[in-house]
This record gives sequence, structure tokens and C-alpha cells, in this order.
Amino acid sequence: MHYTINWIPIKKYEDILFLFWKGISKIEINRPQCHNAFRVETVQEMIDAIDICRDRKDIDVLIITGSGKSFCSGGDQKTRGLGGYLGKDGIPKLNILDFYKKIRELPKPVIAMVNGFAVGGGHVLHVVCDLTIASENSIFSQVGPKVGSFDGGFGCSYLARHIGQKKTREMWFLCKEYSAKEALNMGLINKVVPINQLEKVTIEWCQMIQKRSPMSLRMIKRCLNAELDGQHGLMQLAGDATFMFYLMDESQEGKNAFLEKRDPNFKKFSKLL
Repeated sequence: MHYTINWIPIKKYEDILFLFWKGISKIEINRPQCHNAFRVETVQEMIDAIDICRDRKDIDVLIITGSGKSFCSGGDQKTRGLGGYLGKDGIPKLNILDFYKKIRELPKPVIAMVNGFAVGGGHVLHVVCDLTIASENSIFSQVGPKVGSFDGGFGCSYLARHIGQKKTREMWFLCKEYSAKEALNMGLINKVVPINQLEKVTIEWCQMIQKRSPMSLRMIKRCLNAELDGQHGLMQLAGDATFMFYLMDESQEGKNAFLEKRDPNFKKFSKLL
């Protein structure tokens, strides 16, 4: 397939690039000077961008990546204070956890396009995405115990669903680095490609996804999340089931009857499919 990708900016930010091309959006952490480590403001911008992705009907799928030679190196330790990372307001925050939840909640597929180091919180970032495509030079590592930190949420529980309890404990206890090939073999990622093919292949996967039923994809994501996300996951699944029901004539009959001040006639709707 031959094409030229002319990414169009959706909104201007300080720490990220937020781009669009033919139904595909891309959030690119743009702090290459620190291997795309995120600070509080970076995460606030990503949360704003993903909310736009949720609401825009012309966006089908989201890519998350980093500028330069790194995907993301996690929290910027230079901005870390007591209790969390310090924003411009001086209040300690761990708002990256909110962004992880936003990725899970987004009713559209999210692909991590890993182009180098995916370390610490940056490693958790790719884990919580629906799919991960990585370049051959990518490195994966959890480093929390090296810097007095840990992620006991998705960084542990969801990671263990990918690679098992033993391998997850190895990643966290030893803080070793793993190559893209090793990550693929352990089931941590979906595909490895040469760096010069990374965006091309990621776009091809996005275009395949765009040919699929968006409601089917939405419900599959909800169902896969529901078990691990507990009552919150069930709420998301139930919310989308309600959304689908609102699209049906049976639901519309109930609303219309109320507005027309009459009894609804639900007998005309089949109980069996």
C-alpha cells in the first residue's frame, strides 16, 4: 500500500502532539529531551485529547506514541515530590492513573505504537492500550523498585493477565530490560516491525479496524474489560448495552408514550430474536 500521511493538528498543546488523518487520531508525547517522561501537565493534556477522541464521531481509532527514539520513560522524576508529581499548582498528583482509566473507558480501539524505550509508567501505558506494535529496537522494562515506586493496579494485575504471574514478578522484582523479540515471545506485545515500517504497519492495522463494526468493537472491548475492572467495568458494559437499547424501537416507544401521555404498547415487540 502506497500513501502519504499528512497528519493534521487537532489542537495545540505544550507537551503533546494531537493529530488526525482519515479517521485515525494520534497522541504523541513530545518531550524527547527526557525520553518522553510525563509530568502532570503532560497527562492533563493527554486526558483532554482522549476526551476529544471519545466525542468526535469522525475518529475511529487512537494511536499513542512518543517523539524521537523513545515511547515513554514514565513519570518525570525531576517533578516528583512528596505524595506524587508536582504540577504548576504545587499539588502532588498521580493523574497518569486517570489517563490509564480513560484508555480503558474509551469506546474505540487504542494502539500503542512503541518506537523505543517503554519504561516504568511508560511501560504500563502500552500495557493498558488494546494493542501494541513495536519497532525492533524497542526496550520494555518496569523500573519502579529502582526509583522507589510501583504500580499495583494495571501495571501488575493487567500485566499478569498478559504474561502470567511468574513473568510479571520477574519484571517487577528484577527490573530487567527486555527486547521487542522477548516481549513478543512472552505475549506482552502483538507485533514487531522494523523502525522504518512502524507507522506504516500501525496505520494498516488501524485501517483494518476501520472496516469492522464499531459497535461490535465497542462491546468486545467492554466485555474484555468487565471481568478485570470489577463493578466499574460492569457499569461500562451495562452503559453501552443501555446505549444500544436506546437505539431500538422498543425503547423509543417507551419514551414516545411518556411524551404523548399514553400507555406504551410493548406487545408489538418480539421477546425472541
